[in-house]
Amino acid sequence: MLTINIICIGKLKESYWIEACKEYQKRLGAFCKFRIMEVEESKLPEKPSQMQIQQALIREGEKILQLAANSIVIPLCIEGKQISSTALAEHLSILTVNGVSKINFVIGSSHGLSEIVKNRCSLQLSMSRMTFPHQLARIMLCEQIYRAFQIQHNGRYHK
Repeated sequence: MLTINIICIGKLKESYWIEACKEYQKRLGAFCKFRIMEVEESKLPEKPSQMQIQQALIREGEKILQLAANSIVIPLCIEGKQISSTALAEHLSILTVNGVSKINFVIGSSHGLSEIVKNRCSLQLSMSRMTFPHQLARIMLCEQIYRAFQIQHNGRYHK
């Protein structure tokens, strides 16, 4: 069975975000093994220098790549490609047809992702040219993964 992970920097704090994630985890259980793996955000001073930010991104990136070892990595990043829900469903389908058994979507911190993570990817995704809170981006990604499976299985969810 296909395993899909969302690896993200930071934890959800508000109960409504946590409940939304749990709902999509439940729904996705019919299609794949689905997990959300939270990596602790690197501690930075109130006004970090560019060097401190880069060092934090590298530390976070190393943790992400440890969790994503020997698998596909799809980071969400501002410079990523914007694709439709149908195109995402098709991309996931192609990966599985080609024998991929584990896919990791990655959501970085408010400072982004390190280049080591971006360079290890099969596809860089951007949800929009707009900026969203990371908690909302996590829920939106869960929903789009669920929608992709519904599209693949001709479900009525996607219209």
